[in-house]
Amino acid sequence: MTTGARGANVSWQAVFGHQEAYEEQADGIEAAAEAADDDGFLVVEGACGTGKTMLALTAGIDRVRDPDSKYERVLVLTSVKQQLRQFEADLRTINENLPDDWRPVSGLTMVGKADVCPYSRENVAGIDDQTVYDRCEGLRERTRNLVGDVAGGTPAGRRTSSGDGGVTSTSALVREAGAAQTGLLDSGSDGGPTYLETAGEPTPYLPETGEYDGTEFCPFYATFLDDLPEDGDPIEAVPFDVTELGLVDTEELVRLAAGYGTCPHSAMGAVLPHVEVVVGNYYHAFDPTTVGSFTGALVDDSTFVVCDEAHMLEPRVRELVSDGVGDATLRDAENELTRVVQPLTFDDDGKGVEDADLVRGELEDADVTLRELEEARDFLRDLREELDRRVTAHLDRTTPDWRADLTRLDDDEIPLRDPETPEVDEITEWAEEAGYDEGTWIRAESVGAVVARILNEVEEEDRRRASLPVGRTLANWARQDHETYFREITLDRTWDETARPDSWRRAYNAHLALHNCVPGDAIAERLGEFGGGVLMSATLAPLDVFREVTGLNALESSGRPVVERTYGLSFPAENRASFAVDAPKFTYENRGPPGEDNETRRAYVDAVEDVAQSPGNVLVGMPSYAEAEWMAGALESRLDKPVLLDEASDDGATERLKADFFGGDEKVLVTSLRGTLTEGVDYRGDRLSAAVVCGVPIINTSSPRTRALKTAYDRKFGDGFEAALTVPAVRKARQAIGRVIRGADEVGIRAFVDARYARESWNGVREYFPPGEREEFQPVSPDMLGFGVERFWSSVE
Repeated sequence: MTTGARGANVSWQAVFGHQEAYEEQADGIEAAAEAADDDGFLVVEGACGTGKTMLALTAGIDRVRDPDSKYERVLVLTSVKQQLRQFEADLRTINENLPDDWRPVSGLTMVGKADVCPYSRENVAGIDDQTVYDRCEGLRERTRNLVGDVAGGTPAGRRTSSGDGGVTSTSALVREAGAAQTGLLDSGSDGGPTYLETAGEPTPYLPETGEYDGTEFCPFYATFLDDLPEDGDPIEAVPFDVTELGLVDTEELVRLAAGYGTCPHSAMGAVLPHVEVVVGNYYHAFDPTTVGSFTGALVDDSTFVVCDEAHMLEPRVRELVSDGVGDATLRDAENELTRVVQPLTFDDDGKGVEDADLVRGELEDADVTLRELEEARDFLRDLREELDRRVTAHLDRTTPDWRADLTRLDDDEIPLRDPETPEVDEITEWAEEAGYDEGTWIRAESVGAVVARILNEVEEEDRRRASLPVGRTLANWARQDHETYFREITLDRTWDETARPDSWRRAYNAHLALHNCVPGDAIAERLGEFGGGVLMSATLAPLDVFREVTGLNALESSGRPVVERTYGLSFPAENRASFAVDAPKFTYENRGPPGEDNETRRAYVDAVEDVAQSPGNVLVGMPSYAEAEWMAGALESRLDKPVLLDEASDDGATERLKADFFGGDEKVLVTSLRGTLTEGVDYRGDRLSAAVVCGVPIINTSSPRTRALKTAYDRKFGDGFEAALTVPAVRKARQAIGRVIRGADEVGIRAFVDARYARESWNGVREYFPPGEREEFQPVSPDMLGFGVERFWSSVE
């Protein structure tokens, strides 16, 4: 798709949103465009100030607007909401500065149903952000049953107007909905109806779902179906021309769609293939379910992909291509199977059951037998009993008196094989001995799908069916290998008052977890489906490790070029002081447990105190939340500034903590380097004057999952500890330090405290810094840190 008036000989400067590009930006844009023309990828490590978002957008849009290019769209993926907003802002800047005869670059931000559903946004009709997904699926199903699937051409369950007074088309249904709502609901103060408003726009409907002949439906979705052509592109059902509007963000999408009376989420799906820039997150490209159901049209070689915050690509995709199912979900799936089996068994016993014929018809259409349903139900029952036996035995062995006080139990793992030996897991072996072969696991997927479909037909309650994800997970359990994947039982703290007081189920939800230890193959496979693009972050070093673990080397071996660029911090060097403090290594062997008073811990409190004397806010990053709690307590008696502690909490508590930190007098905020406040948070301006990183935040190496991860990386890359543990930890530390200097006029101090940052040693990490950073963070002894801090602030004041 080519939009806009330009020829192939017009350079990228026409797209670039500012008068002049930085030298690094210009180099990166040209490198990205050249790589994309060769079906390749540019990997960019660029410090804050490089202008990476504008670089990537300019290169991608330049390719899309070139009539000789294969590219039709740019797909931006980011794991951080702040960065999503930055891409939106930069796209607006591009559109504001395009040549006068150019059409604006069309763009769309992808969000979830809760963000766009008019009922959910306004918390009406019993729909909110917790219930919207279940309610939406039920309402859509009933709406389709009332009006027929126009897009499919064959009405399913459509009523006729000859004889029963029903509807014959979506138009009639929508008219009926409007009339029914107007007559049923209270009038506004002026005597007219009170219409639902959202995104500052009134909708054509009242704040209730529609109802026809006793059946609840969604009038927004009915309108979308009404406008949907029988044969043609769903874009024809969208009531606005996305190619003329520039960026359509969430509020604009809802305003335009809901104001017209159509479903914003359906409109978003219809628009996706037609816009030039789509902004979303990693789910939209790497989650198999999301791609299969919503974004599949974007995953092809006409898409220029941008992976922002690419240092998170590997851990994010690992989560998305791993799998698991909880004990409570297994229970719900077992109950669903029973509800489908019972009508048939009762009918066979001569007891007439209303739904028996419907169930038989669905089973025949799906080629699923009653015997398969019964076997799947028995399998789930026996699987839960085996899960119960294993969890109980584990707790009896590790915490013999666990029943006396369930609140003492912590999250835990029960490995199902030796983490360092790739072999068949114990649950699979148990199933085989119990008479459930691989076919039982595989068939669970088709059985789960038909059970969900039947229950959606016969039960009116809107809810997500457990049998569908359970069947998919059980099938994956049998399909995946035992070298790449690690299987275990995870015990996640919860609290269920309905469970027996002496049952672990009161304190835990146990999960059968299927971890993909090495996601590089999945990353490479998906990236290979795109035409080319850019992967970028401020913290990718060392690039050879990044390329290996993300599958880029494998892509290059298949003929897809991979080009590298590294751009350092370009802001004035005199505005920052950078210290690598040669304190004793902050390892458990040296420091002991939190609260212990020893030389190592005193050295770290002294170092943080020295930096915390800086004027302004100071951020302190510790390897864990437990260590953060210890440090905050140690600082309170030493500092005049208030000390805030970030604890593992929900988003609301984190936002309140940020507001407290940014507002009022200067403070010290202590957090975990594995939390959410050390990357992706905007500390621009006077929000932060110094950051201190204590220790190297390597995750718990004794965990079975971590041991399995390291072993898988050992087999794949040779040095699993480096690739799987050390390098990601150093990136976390560098992200935290990078919060300080965010603009050319900002000043501040950056300090790594740990000998591993300061000196070369067997477990040192200096080698994982880019050369420029290694040069800046010169070693300093702990006794000279305070002098260095004081001298820096004297020089800038």
